[in-house]
Amino acid sequence: MVWGQQYDEVVWLDSNEHQSQYKNYDAVLAVEEFTAIRTDYFNAFEKMQDYYNATKDWIFGYLSYDLKNAVEDLQSQNFDGLEFPEMYFFQPKKIITLRNDVLEFSYLKLVEEDIEKDFKAISAKVQSEETIDIHHGEPIKIKLRIHKDEYISKVETMLAHIHRGDIYEANFCQEFYAEEVSLRPLETFKKLNAISKPPFATYLKFEDKYLLCASPERYLKKAGDKVISQPIKGTAKRSPSKEEDKHLAVSLELDEKERSENIMIVDLVRNDLSQTATKGSVKVEELCKVYSFLQVHQMISTVSSKVDKATNPIKILKTTFPMGSMTGAPKISAMQIIETLEETKRSLYSGAVGYMTPEGDFDFNVVIRSILYNSTKSYVSYSVGSAITAKSNPIKEYEECLIKAKAMREVLEN
Repeated sequence: MVWGQQYDEVVWLDSNEHQSQYKNYDAVLAVEEFTAIRTDYFNAFEKMQDYYNATKDWIFGYLSYDLKNAVEDLQSQNFDGLEFPEMYFFQPKKIITLRNDVLEFSYLKLVEEDIEKDFKAISAKVQSEETIDIHHGEPIKIKLRIHKDEYISKVETMLAHIHRGDIYEANFCQEFYAEEVSLRPLETFKKLNAISKPPFATYLKFEDKYLLCASPERYLKKAGDKVISQPIKGTAKRSPSKEEDKHLAVSLELDEKERSENIMIVDLVRNDLSQTATKGSVKVEELCKVYSFLQVHQMISTVSSKVDKATNPIKILKTTFPMGSMTGAPKISAMQIIETLEETKRSLYSGAVGYMTPEGDFDFNVVIRSILYNSTKSYVSYSVGSAITAKSNPIKEYEECLIKAKAMREVLEN
């Protein structure tokens, strides 16, 4: 990953050695664009299809949250301090994968002669890595886009929508940000990843824009004729005391509100997957199982479907995006209400990063627990959210947001 910093386009995907029946690789590095697509939301999935058809190769990149406007009749008018393109994918010249201690180099023909030289350079970098400060100058001072009293008022407005029957659940997010920041993105990512060690960690760099992501959540994976989604809903803090930590995990598993949040999103995911699934193939493989990560306990479900070989893989993305865990139910109404109450355009936060293979398989995470950075604008941002349901307590929801924000704040404030 350090070696990859010489390139303007980098995607690093790290499973942090989490074991799962659905894991493809331990780690993947893709660098240096040969071709690329950058676009706003208008006809974005059709443009992605045209680009994928033209390359017929691996592509790496992201879908930002505001591609919702390409799927439904929606708008995004909120403040955007980051200014990321709404979709970006590139065809890498160089891909390096690690699986079961086997390192594989997949290079385009025009750079194949670099493999031996690159392997030696990577080996040298690994042996000489050292840690440096994550930023220059004054300590970073984090600001809140929505202050506590305003947050509580907005959640009460959302609860009024729920009690009126407009929605059952919605994911309400808030931004924390800092201006005039000079950040060392790679060191920041390494510290964030060390704190969390999640299964879907991602470092993305293109030109002056960076994503430093410690996501525990998979959005969508396709392998052959099988599609899986693994929504997370339900969060509890960890404790250094083994006894208390176990109690917190069991309490989360039994929590009626958290289970109802999760089950509502599972129903939404089942509905989304059914749009491309073969008849009767949508299954809930795992419901409301609690998994423990370094920072938090999370409640995760696994929903799967089968698709016909002729099904367009990009149609599967389009009919499930944005992911249910970051929107709500019903999805369109939730997204409309979210837009009116949130103060910031989500950008890449609550979007997805991943790749598609030449065979039409793909794997994408959910961009949460992430720091976004525009080095030209010297603007750094992280957002967190929680699911609001009829049983939500605004103060507890605010506290849940602070738990989720803890790792990013610790890293940035050093």
